[in-house]
Amino acid sequence: MEKTSGAKRGKSKMEVVIITGMSGAGKSQAIDCLEDRGYYCIDNMPPVLIKNFFELVRDKSVGIEKTAFVMDMRGGAFAEGFEEGVEALDAYGIAYKIIFLEASNDVLARRFNETRRVHPATKKPPLMKDIQNERKALEKIRERADFVIDTSAMKPKQLKQELIEALTDEYQEETFVINVMSFGYKYGIPVSADMVFDMRFIPNPFYVASLKRSTGNSKKVRSYVMKHLVTQMFVKDLNSLVNNLIPAYMREGKFNLNIAFGCTGGQHRSVAMANEFAEMFERQGKQVTLEHRDIKKR
Repeated sequence: MEKTSGAKRGKSKMEVVIITGMSGAGKSQAIDCLEDRGYYCIDNMPPVLIKNFFELVRDKSVGIEKTAFVMDMRGGAFAEGFEEGVEALDAYGIAYKIIFLEASNDVLARRFNETRRVHPATKKPPLMKDIQNERKALEKIRERADFVIDTSAMKPKQLKQELIEALTDEYQEETFVINVMSFGYKYGIPVSADMVFDMRFIPNPFYVASLKRSTGNSKKVRSYVMKHLVTQMFVKDLNSLVNNLIPAYMREGKFNLNIAFGCTGGQHRSVAMANEFAEMFERQGKQVTLEHRDIKKR
């Protein structure tokens, strides 16, 4: 990755990333990465409409703080309108970065041939001269970019890592989401789970008369589950494991983790443990979702 200049900074709290560059250089993969990081993404955005977009969303109730635009030759009069679009961001005092993706002519030609896509400028399978003409048309925009990424020899995972490094470090941990779920083994293991933990090593509140008809949402059930030393050791070790793995997941371009806690019926131990970890992760400043899949099943 080539860093060509400092990122533009404005007074607005909104953050904007503009993904542009050569057709076939990986812009679709880039927009997928930004969506995973919590950006509101718009593909094929005509630059001249940037001003109109921010006039629509400047109302704080809309709640859009991070936006990504993919802008390229599909947008019509692209090179002419790009400067006008960037000037609109400056006028609104919006912080933005321009990331330019490119690849060698031979690689781009091969990618178009493999995917059987037409070139956005000619609407036909591209000739080498079409790729060369596009590169020439984008020269000034490339000069405006904050980062230039050559994807010629990159796999999708490598491109994601380059994009992560180009974006502001302070947003990385904030965009990682941990999805916590409880479930009952007798209803099946959740197919979406990345990590599944069996809570049946914990003494079962079901066999305590005063707790049998309650769930892990009850303070008494949760207290019973958490009072055991083996439970406390498990919580400590898993918390350490997850926090150590999050940076590794992010380096691989993954921005969510699905953790499932199971017990026999999904009523007591799994619910209590899911609640425990959801609250713990939230205290640590992480984004968390919580679902008790089988709690209503009896």
